Amino acid sequence: MGWSFSISVVLFLTLLIEIHGSGRSFVESGCNLFQGSWVYDNSYPLYDISMCPFIEQEFDCESHGRPDKFYLNYRWQPTGCNLTRFNGEDFLNRLRGKSLMFVGDSLSLNQWQSLTCMLHTAVPFASYSIVRNGGFSIFTFTSYNVKLMFSRNAFLVDIVGEKNGRVLKLDSIGAAKTWKGADVLIFDSWHWWLHTGRKQPWDFVQDGNQTFKDMDRLVAYEKALTTWAKWVDYNVNPAKTRVFFQGVSPDHVNAEKWGGHAGNTCVGESRPVLGSKYPGGPLPAELVLEKVLRSMKKPVELLDITTLSQLRKDGHPSIYGTGGHRSLDCSHWCLPGVPDTWNVLLYAALTQK
Repeated sequence: MGWSFSISVVLFLTLLIEIHGSGRSFVESGCNLFQGSWVYDNSYPLYDISMCPFIEQEFDCESHGRPDKFYLNYRWQPTGCNLTRFNGEDFLNRLRGKSLMFVGDSLSLNQWQSLTCMLHTAVPFASYSIVRNGGFSIFTFTSYNVKLMFSRNAFLVDIVGEKNGRVLKLDSIGAAKTWKGADVLIFDSWHWWLHTGRKQPWDFVQDGNQTFKDMDRLVAYEKALTTWAKWVDYNVNPAKTRVFFQGVSPDHVNAEKWGGHAGNTCVGESRPVLGSKYPGGPLPAELVLEKVLRSMKKPVELLDITTLSQLRKDGHPSIYGTGGHRSLDCSHWCLPGVPDTWNVLLYAALTQK
């Protein structure tokens, strides 16, 4: 692949022992809402995508001819308790006069689009506006004075154009000035750290005074997250702003990880993995993220969506996205779909206080 994506067994096991089960994820009344399984529910999905003309085409699998419908009807069921059903009107009333910002890559876009559709469906006659300016988008429910924002920033740290090329600076976070003032911040980063070749948006990576042609991506990810964590610790007032991290959204490009046949991907998958355990185990990036969150002084709540999303091998556009057979997509999620559950969990977290 042109770079070494290796993590030693010792480091991985150390992270696993040290981090898994950390108290950063949201637990309600002693029940971990992120542990559970997917159950079929005829009352799902939470909305009809035809009611949301603003949804990006890449997430609209039905319009691109996906023939199966079972993926639309699964509900996340925590073990030992129930999730409160999403109430969009209540969500907007709680945020009245406030702003919520998603910061991250296209998985953040996936979640932002899901939330805007969930809320619009709940209050279909409420006026709204959408403003897009480059990588920054604002969806405003004008009658509630609620702004739902999306800031595209795949690495959280800066990429700067210099004489020798585009430099990914692991200790620079100038873009953070746009995050100030939001009442709720929801961050995400991992997907783009894996890109190489023509899809890689930088030429060099800089760590302090040292510049490299490449670096172990997991090491670079931890350094960037540490820079982000320092920014939060020094700049966020918890009395004013609640901070969440979305967690690591998994892909399903290797069926062997869920007990499938070698060479298969998410194409043709129509049911979730049964039960509450994912055969492929935790993602190294997930463990690094949890390690960084544990080191922080300011509270950051982890939307621990990794395992529940790993179980949804059926939830991706696969060949029913904008690229069709030419561009297989086992990374993003169909809407309606899995990101709706991420937002149900976000709603549960916001309503606990």
